[in-house]
Amino acid sequence: MAVAPGVSAATGQPVRILMLGDSLTSGHGLIKGGSLPDRLQEALQKAAPGSQVLNAGVSGDTTAGGRSRLAWSLVAQSNALIVALGANDGLRGLAPEQTYANLNAILSAAKKAGLPVLLAGMRAPPNLGPEYGDAFNAVFPRLAAEHNVALYPFLLENVVARPELNQDDGIHPNPKGVAVIVNNMLPFVLKLIEQAGQ
Repeated sequence: MAVAPGVSAATGQPVRILMLGDSLTSGHGLIKGGSLPDRLQEALQKAAPGSQVLNAGVSGDTTAGGRSRLAWSLVAQSNALIVALGANDGLRGLAPEQTYANLNAILSAAKKAGLPVLLAGMRAPPNLGPEYGDAFNAVFPRLAAEHNVALYPFLLENVVARPELNQDDGIHPNPKGVAVIVNNMLPFVLKLIEQAGQ
């Protein structure tokens, strides 16, 4: 018997997607219900109405922070994982090798738990120079290839450096910016739900 989109064929339960991230996920500066996971949930109501998006974003979190709380997050009985970390690593100029090691550990844990993953890429701020930028930016496609997981190349695609889509700090998307991210990410998230529902 066919199951509804967003419902696991194996369990008959909703596909629960855990979004592990930082302030870009938690909804910094946005009204309640306006975060990226909340808006993704809204967008999925038509395409995959059985699915749920769980907000595991913590403002200020680095990849090391996400790695340290992943075990707790996995206990949330999720069926799939979106990893949206790295922005704070880049802002602080942390060594790309550290970012790689932390994300590698997160993806390895997800694989061990049998969770399909969508890895959201991040880009280093241009003021850190091309050498750092190239090394940092390469971490995400490298990991996606090594772990054979889906890659959403850049979380802030078409939003970064556009004042009309960002809050006054120039870093965090405003509601219009979040809507752009949701629209861009939705096809990737739908594929993730399809994987999780099999």
